[in-house]
Amino acid sequence: MNRLAPSPVTRWIIGILVGAFFAIPLISTFLYTLRQTDGSLGLERWAAVFDPARSAAIRPIWMGLGNSLVLALVTVAIVLLLLAPTMILVNLRFGRLRPAFEFVVLLPISIPAIVLVVGLAPIYLQIGRSLGTGTWTLAFAYGITVLPFAYRSIQASIDAADLRTLAEAARSLGASWLTVVLKVLAPNLRQGLLAASLISIAVVLGEFTIASLLNRQVFQTAMVVVQKQDPYAPAIFTLLALLFVFLLLLLIGRVARGTRKAQS
Repeated sequence: MNRLAPSPVTRWIIGILVGAFFAIPLISTFLYTLRQTDGSLGLERWAAVFDPARSAAIRPIWMGLGNSLVLALVTVAIVLLLLAPTMILVNLRFGRLRPAFEFVVLLPISIPAIVLVVGLAPIYLQIGRSLGTGTWTLAFAYGITVLPFAYRSIQASIDAADLRTLAEAARSLGASWLTVVLKVLAPNLRQGLLAASLISIAVVLGEFTIASLLNRQVFQTAMVVVQKQDPYAPAIFTLLALLFVFLLLLLIGRVARGTRKAQS
């Protein structure tokens, strides 16, 4: 028995306090969306969100949500197609560069978003001239923002798997490097890749500063606009977004358990 471990009562108290810390704001927001003008509770405001007659009032939110989902897909593609292969290459062939690479990748977490935008503003002027001013171009900035979080998730899976042995075994059997990465290494890094994708989606759906300062309409900036006219709709969409991320988390947990069972 570990004498340093907390007692069952202490663990219950800590669990209740942590659960209340997260649950109380969510429950309060949900009750706020149910409150009617006469003080009663009802689902009329939730039904109004999906009412075609009121679609014009909340159209910016739907447009911003669509833009954010496109941004999430492009950002996830950047993480999976650029960051992950680069990390695999560094760990397999350029181990001496890992400390410098890790420093560069983790650097954005120490830079405030407003400072990052100041540095990216001249770059986005050139991006606007060559690629247009579409909201999807924010994925380049978001790809930098999610680097530290995605790196930690993928690196944890890389440290748990013996990539060098797997790669050398596949190469000795005649597999190309593309086959090694896609069919040998990627399945062993599935949990880290899924976690990095989830974190990227969560960051994109919750990011406001960069989109606001670069004048792009995304989910968070659209909710600020609609909140000036209807404070209930943004609260409802916030709860729906949290539910969406929670379901993604459950999906990743289920896939990870299935992967561990298959490996065992």
